[in-house]
Amino acid sequence: MTPALAFFYGGLERRKNILNTMMMVICTTGLASLIWVAVGYSLSFSGGGDFIGNLDKIFFNHVSMTKGEGIPEGLFAFFQMMFALITTAILTGSVAGRMRFSAIFIFIAIWLVVVYFPMAHMVWGGGFLDKIGSIDFAGGNVVHISSGISGLVLALVLGRRREYHLGNYRPHNVPFVVLGTGLLWFGWFGFNGGSALAADGLAIHSMITTNTAAACAMLSWMLIEKVLNGKPTVVGACTGAVVGLVAITPGAGFVSIGSSIVIGALVSPFCYYFIAVIKQKLGFDDALDAFGCHGVGGIFGGIATGIFADPSVGGKAGLLYGGTPLFIAQIESVGFTLLFAGVASYLIISLIRLFMPIRVSQQEEALGLDQIEHDENAYPTFMGMDS
Repeated sequence: MTPALAFFYGGLERRKNILNTMMMVICTTGLASLIWVAVGYSLSFSGGGDFIGNLDKIFFNHVSMTKGEGIPEGLFAFFQMMFALITTAILTGSVAGRMRFSAIFIFIAIWLVVVYFPMAHMVWGGGFLDKIGSIDFAGGNVVHISSGISGLVLALVLGRRREYHLGNYRPHNVPFVVLGTGLLWFGWFGFNGGSALAADGLAIHSMITTNTAAACAMLSWMLIEKVLNGKPTVVGACTGAVVGLVAITPGAGFVSIGSSIVIGALVSPFCYYFIAVIKQKLGFDDALDAFGCHGVGGIFGGIATGIFADPSVGGKAGLLYGGTPLFIAQIESVGFTLLFAGVASYLIISLIRLFMPIRVSQQEEALGLDQIEHDENAYPTFMGMDS
C-alpha cells in the first residue's frame, strides 16, 4: 500500500515535485520498518500501561515465530508493521512541495515514538482507549485520524505554498492517481480483512464491507461532481474511493453490509464539503488533502461505527442497537486522538525548527524539490512550463 500511495500522491503533485513527493512516502518504508523492529512493536504491544508499552520485546525479543492458539506472534508483529508504514506515509501529503526532506525524515522518526506507538498501544494493546470501550477494527484512530491531524498541523506551521493564491493546482499525472487508487483498493483488503487475524467469516465480511463502502463512496463523489460541476472527474472518482476505504476502516468488522453502503454513500459529501468549501474559506494549504480525506474520513468512520455497529457481526452494539455507551466512547476516542496527535505533532515540529529550517526557500520552491532535494528530474526531456 505504501508504494501505491506514492503513485497516488505523485500523480496529484506538480511535475517538478513528483520525485520528492514519492520519496517522502517511500522513505518511510525503510525508516519505520527499522524503528518498528527495534522498539515499535514492543512499545505498542507489550506491557499493561494505559498509554504506552514497555521494552520487553525490543528487536522482536521473546516474539514467537511458531504457531500457537492463533497466528504466530511474529506474523502479527510483521502485519502490524505495515500499519506503521502507511500511517507515516499518509501525513506527508499535507506538506508536499515545500517541506525539507531532512526535516520530514526527522519528524517521522520522532512522531512514531511519541504519537503512533502510544496510539497503537492505547487502541490495540489494551491501553486507555480500549479500556473506555472504544473500538477500531483496522485503524480509524490509529492510522487515519492521527496521520490526518498531524499532517494538518504541519501544513499550518509551514504555511501555504508559494503559488497557492493563483488557484487550484492541477494533478500532473492522472493515470498515476488511477494506478495508486487501484493498488490501494486492493491492498485495503489485506488492511481490513487481515485485521480479523484469521481466514474466517469475519475476514470475508470485512473485505465485503470494505469494497462496498469504497464503491458507494466513489459513486457518491461522482454524483456530487455531476450535480455541482456538470461532469464527474477521474480524480474525483479516485478520491471518493479512498475516502470510502478510510471511513469503513474502523468498522469493517463491526457493521453490516447494508450499513457499509450508508457509510460509503455519506462520507463523500462530508469530505467533499470540507475540501471544496471549508478548506478554501479557512485558507490553509493541506496540499494533497491528507486531512480532508484521512482525517475527516476517519472521524466520520469512527463516529459511524459507534452508530451502526451490529452485535451480530462483531459483538458490539452501536447506537442503532441500543449501544449508547459505545457511541459515546467513539466520540471520546476521536476527540482524544485529534487532541493528542495534534498537540504532540505541534510540539515535535516546533522542537525541530529550533535546530534546522523546515521549509525550502521561495527560490528553491519555484525551481522544484526534485532538483533541490534529490538532484533528479522525473521528466528530463520535458522543457515546457510546469502544470
